[in-house]
Amino acid sequence: MGLLQFSPFSLCFFFLHITLFSNLCFSGDPSVYKELHITYATVKPLGIPQQVIAINGQFPGPLINVTTNNHLTVNVFNKLDEDILITWPGIQMRRNSWQDGVLGTNCPIPPKWNWTYQFQVKDQIGSFFYSPSTNFQRASGGFGPFVINNRDVIPIPFAKPYDEIFIMIGDWYKQNHVDLRSKLNAGKALGIPDGVLINGKGPYQYNNTLVPNGIDHEKIDVVPGKTYRVRVHNVGISTSLNFRIQNHNLFLVETEGYYTIQQNYTNFDIHAGQSFSFLLSTDQNASTDYYIVASARFVNESLWQKVTGVAVLHYKNSKGAVTGPLPPAPDDLYNPGASMNQARSIRVNTSSSGARPNPQGSFHYGSINITDTYILKVTPPVKINGNTRAIINGISFRKPDVPFRLADQKHLRGVYKLDFPSKPMNRTPVIDRSIINATYKGFIEIVLQNNDTTVQNFHLDGYSFFVVGMDYGNWSENSRNSYNKWDAISRSTTQVFPGAWTAVLVSLDNAGLWNLRAENLDRWYLGQETYLKVVNPEESGETDYAAPSNVMYCGPLQKFQTWRPNSSSSLTLGYGYKVLLGILVLIFTL
Repeated sequence: MGLLQFSPFSLCFFFLHITLFSNLCFSGDPSVYKELHITYATVKPLGIPQQVIAINGQFPGPLINVTTNNHLTVNVFNKLDEDILITWPGIQMRRNSWQDGVLGTNCPIPPKWNWTYQFQVKDQIGSFFYSPSTNFQRASGGFGPFVINNRDVIPIPFAKPYDEIFIMIGDWYKQNHVDLRSKLNAGKALGIPDGVLINGKGPYQYNNTLVPNGIDHEKIDVVPGKTYRVRVHNVGISTSLNFRIQNHNLFLVETEGYYTIQQNYTNFDIHAGQSFSFLLSTDQNASTDYYIVASARFVNESLWQKVTGVAVLHYKNSKGAVTGPLPPAPDDLYNPGASMNQARSIRVNTSSSGARPNPQGSFHYGSINITDTYILKVTPPVKINGNTRAIINGISFRKPDVPFRLADQKHLRGVYKLDFPSKPMNRTPVIDRSIINATYKGFIEIVLQNNDTTVQNFHLDGYSFFVVGMDYGNWSENSRNSYNKWDAISRSTTQVFPGAWTAVLVSLDNAGLWNLRAENLDRWYLGQETYLKVVNPEESGETDYAAPSNVMYCGPLQKFQTWRPNSSSSLTLGYGYKVLLGILVLIFTL
């Protein structure tokens, strides 16, 4: 019996079919591919034209919508005139800090370059956002919502909503990020913001004196008699905002990846960098529309009247426009601890499943011995060598010019120090690259002591932490007696009130280098950050990924950059496609 004869085209089709089929069958969890084209755009959020950072022509940027365990590929095209990095706060990047998108882990993407992030949203669900991490760029935009949905086999702990609503709130200046960072470089405070945006738009004209004509506002259409899931993110620079919807309750169900005990609130404080999910029932009379409000908190209201975001909730059968005064903000004059009590009321839903079918609260963190304690004290900015800087424990962090892991691999010396103090030091403040030498598989206590005059918000990349306690005054070891050791919420961003402390517990099971920073953008820019270096002493390649094949080099390692991304793609071909390419080359050379 003779050999079968195939044309080159038939062979190509055959091997293409086999390769793609095997890739689909054996690649495991599904893959999602996104492109983010980052450009400048001119918009008028507060009535005057100004330059913002848009993504795919949108401001804010598009939704990234994935499901637990998806493999996500995001090709970022930098069409700005300066370097950029995109970071993914709250996405835990299991064993893969190479994709974290901050200067300690990634070289910035130069203008006219693109770079591809590749990571798995492993064992996560919840509401997050993405944003720039360099050059104060988040003050001009570049952010967008990021959602990780439950797998179909894992039920959510409430009836499936009719639809979802995404709301991005934040303080806003008429100056762009270049002008604002120049102000900070000159040692000046940013001053009172010019307004608050809701989904990139200015306030509805609820008051002719405070809001001029010609400002475009956000209008959210809803159907009466339905339940919506409203995901709200504070992507602003530093202002804490009180969020409320006129005549409607906010039924809290989730924050930054964890389902909460379900509670009704009439208004809710959302601090810079935080994300929450609420259920909204459209159960009100449709005689008029309703206000959606995000107003500044903990400020002099007479001076900050204009710093209020206002949108409109529009019932499809509404009979008229919204009128009258805004629903009032909380009055803390006689109850200064109201916001802290609200924060303490946020508890994890121990009876619900998260990304896995086991209950979220089954991890009994309260019975685990603490291996290390870090007391991190922040104070108002100080002058160091004539420059205004923000500090933690007397150290203001110097921005790295090369990622730390690459420096380790190439045996560079003096790039950073593993000597970050575990408690405040009575010494002259310094600018340094000092990071925390964390213990792999340790269970650490981090106490954030805020001796500044404003609310400070802190975020830890690569992890969620248990927010076990907060109170006014100075933390002491006796403060542990007040810790919540059973159902404290787990999240990645927490507020620390002025003159107060917040304590969190972290299980260090995610190897890598992870950024711990202020989510107040001005404080972060001025040096209020450090990193945790979490290394498995018995590393065998299983607890921390190697550098990706498309890793970029910069600073003292620039000479190793042998390829240059272009407008097509910097995505590394998968194994199956490499095999296919080799087969095609072989066929056409026969």
